[in-house]
Amino acid sequence: MSDSVTKYFENQGYSTNHTGETKKDKVVEDVKSLYDKRSKVGIEKYGTTLEDSPQDFYEFLVHLQEELMDATLYIEAIRKRYESKSN
Repeated sequence: MSDSVTKYFENQGYSTNHTGETKKDKVVEDVKSLYDKRSKVGIEKYGTTLEDSPQDFYEFLVHLQEELMDATLYIEAIRKRYESKSN
C-alpha cells in the first residue's frame, strides 16, 4: 500500500494541519454524504439494506456487472461529447 493510502487509513480520513488542528478531507466527507443519500434511496426502493438483502453471491455479481457496464457507457458518452467539442 502506498504511504498516502496507509496514512489515510491510519488517520481514518483526517489530517492535522500546521497548527495541530484536526482537519477533515472535504472530498471524503462529500463522498460519505453521497453514500448516505444513496443508502436511503436503496432502502426506500428495495425495503432492505445491503447487509440484510436476501440476494446471494451470484445475484450481487450480476448487479455489479450491470453497474460496471453502465459506467463504461457513461464514460464513452462523456468522451464522445468531449471529443466533438474539441474538434
